[in-house]
Amino acid sequence: MVSPGLDLELSFSQAMQGFGFSPEVARLLWLPLPMLLVLVAAVIGVLVSVWLERKISASVQQRIGPEYAGALGVLQPLADGLKLLVKEDIIPARADSILFTLGPILVVVPVIVSWLIVPFGQNLLISNIGVGIFLWIAFSSIQPIGLLMSGYASNNKYSLLGGLRAAAQSISYEIPLALAVLAIVMMSNSLSTVDIVGQQTGAGILSWNIWRQPVGFLIFWVCALAECERLPFDLPEAEEELVAGYQTEYAGMKFALFYLAGYINLVLSAVLVSVLYLGGWGCPIPVEWFAGWLHQPINAPTVQVITGSVGIVMTILKSYLLVFVAILLRWTTPRVRIDQLLDLGWKFLLPLALVNLLVTAALKLAFPVAFGG
Repeated sequence: MVSPGLDLELSFSQAMQGFGFSPEVARLLWLPLPMLLVLVAAVIGVLVSVWLERKISASVQQRIGPEYAGALGVLQPLADGLKLLVKEDIIPARADSILFTLGPILVVVPVIVSWLIVPFGQNLLISNIGVGIFLWIAFSSIQPIGLLMSGYASNNKYSLLGGLRAAAQSISYEIPLALAVLAIVMMSNSLSTVDIVGQQTGAGILSWNIWRQPVGFLIFWVCALAECERLPFDLPEAEEELVAGYQTEYAGMKFALFYLAGYINLVLSAVLVSVLYLGGWGCPIPVEWFAGWLHQPINAPTVQVITGSVGIVMTILKSYLLVFVAILLRWTTPRVRIDQLLDLGWKFLLPLALVNLLVTAALKLAFPVAFGG
């Protein structure tokens, strides 16, 4: 399969050459554009998520929430970001300044780069990498290094405890998460996010992986919440115990990077759940039905435009439905203790993920048609 990202690069290169640029210069001009596009999309996703968190949290607690910064408070997240941007950047006198500065960067960069593999449609992703889903797992394993580095470099006991908790929590939940993904990969016969969604588009909602992998879906969602450090798994930054955990000594833009990384990771996890288990850009109604209603063949331009537009809407809708669930969980579940968190990861989710993987392999051998053999 030719990567859609490669098609975009070729079109851009041809356009630049039409203006008189050499192929080498056109290539250099193209290189920053995908990352800039990813950064803009991630930041917009964060602004929407922060506004939703404030309004949904207010509704849960029967209050109003932000109202005055723009209509219904939609500009409040932007005001918060600008406030952090102009705040003084303070480095504690006894902190390790190099590690203190590198920590937030190591946390936010892998999360942003992971958006390269996220598909919003058949031809709407930056790069269709053959091992895309495992690349995301690899990038996600870098984040706890930055958290531990930040906690250690702050020279603060609360920060160090928060960093140690973050590392332990990430290691505990990455393994069952990877095993849940491996079951999906086994059924799809591919590590590409595009291929995984394509395998779920045959019969609309009935072909989504959630029906064949309900246990894997629950394992993945719980592990994703733990990786994002959302309640009830926010032990690394538990305010009542550790002030703010590894963020205690941070201010200004460095603190904003942690804030940004947390919400980007939440939206990214929600998008990946929709891609792996909820059909991605696939509509609950098969594409053939749209074509039949319009009396057009499937490859007709009108049908392609409609299905492409619906695909983007469906991806965003499914993702933000999961974000809504994550926000509700924040205000309806109590924080677990650290021993309970580790027991859940090692003693329950890990064995369950292994059993799920073995059962998936057995069912694939027994029913190859139904399980992607």
